[in-house]
Amino acid sequence: MAQQNSFDIVSQIDRAEINNALDQTMKEVRQRFDFKGSKAEVIAEKDELILTAEDETRLRNMNDILQQKLVRRGVPLKALTYGRVEPAAGGTVRQHAAIQQGIPSDKAKEIVKFIKDTKVKVQAAIQGDVVRVTGRDRDTLQEVIAQLKAKDFNINMQFTNYRSN
Repeated sequence: MAQQNSFDIVSQIDRAEINNALDQTMKEVRQRFDFKGSKAEVIAEKDELILTAEDETRLRNMNDILQQKLVRRGVPLKALTYGRVEPAAGGTVRQHAAIQQGIPSDKAKEIVKFIKDTKVKVQAAIQGDVVRVTGRDRDTLQEVIAQLKAKDFNINMQFTNYRSN
């Protein structure tokens, strides 16, 4: 039987790093002069972040602080999908930011189509929220990884579970 090598394309975020970035953001917001007496806060729900502030300027400033902390902690900003700013209770504004966990099916189909269009001798299969790529030669798998890194799919991608059988 021929040797098969494979790797998985995943999109995973470390929740502990997000929580640490949120804690650091709230600590900085409480200490900054332009946020004194403000009701600005960031809350982590199950699969989203909720940013709340008195006005859009403070919301934008708090979002900038949050993004700096996320980048410093190694969380890619492509993992967040921001909703629109909406009015909330008490004269405040709110914005939801969805946290992407796993590759959505439409993006997975796009990735598989891209891999097939490269004409490299590998097979790509969607397995839930993971795309598995298998091939005979390690060099072709490395080539596929390089091509995937070069193309922007507007999602956070990691290449894991690299196996040689």
